Amino acid sequence: MSYVSVIIPALNEEEPIAGVMREVAAAKIPSEIIVVDNGSTDQTAYRARAAGAKVVAEPKHGYGRACIAGTRALSPECDIVVFLDGDGSDRPEFMKQLVDPIAHGTHDFVIGSRTRGEREPGSMNLQQIFSGRIAGLILRLLYGVRYTDMCPFRAIRRDALERLGMREQTYGWNLEMQMKAARARLRILEIPVNHRRRAGGTSKVSGTLRGTFVAGVRIIATLVRIAFARS
Repeated sequence: MSYVSVIIPALNEEEPIAGVMREVAAAKIPSEIIVVDNGSTDQTAYRARAAGAKVVAEPKHGYGRACIAGTRALSPECDIVVFLDGDGSDRPEFMKQLVDPIAHGTHDFVIGSRTRGEREPGSMNLQQIFSGRIAGLILRLLYGVRYTDMCPFRAIRRDALERLGMREQTYGWNLEMQMKAARARLRILEIPVNHRRRAGGTSKVSGTLRGTFVAGVRIIATLVRIAFARS
């Protein structure tokens, strides 16, 4: 049986984090759940720990920084790493569909697609849908891999993740993983996953115009950096 570790980056998610923990645990797949407190000023860390999470602190803001901090805290026994957001928008009941192809040895990297699944009204804005489609088209031209989303809900073999040499520290983390996975010729599978509105708090990306702009700039910068990298 595979040892599955779940990493949940979280910044000021005191409202939804306990519910996210309950749903992840209810999937009965994870061997450990790591919540990375990315400099929260509320009770995110306390509530995550009370719900049974292993809490890791990464005080410097940055989605990628939080994910990297989570990977450093993985148990030595970990075989498969699952990432999902701490806002309650991802649906942990789809975790089995992400993990099984890796556990069975048919794939190395499985990513959820919110745009191919059922979306609760208001769960994604047009910019998110459009940017995922455009990035997918560019990556298909570059690498011949079909992506339709940059969904944070994903699973990857731990050894494959370590070989990718991830270093993006901000919002470009998800795209960097997808691009490097394609370049490394990992066995990639995209599956539809359902998506819902966040369970509480405010989105750091789509919740403000500044957040949307900054995320867009970082994603574009990541795409250009990886596309023109020699290795």
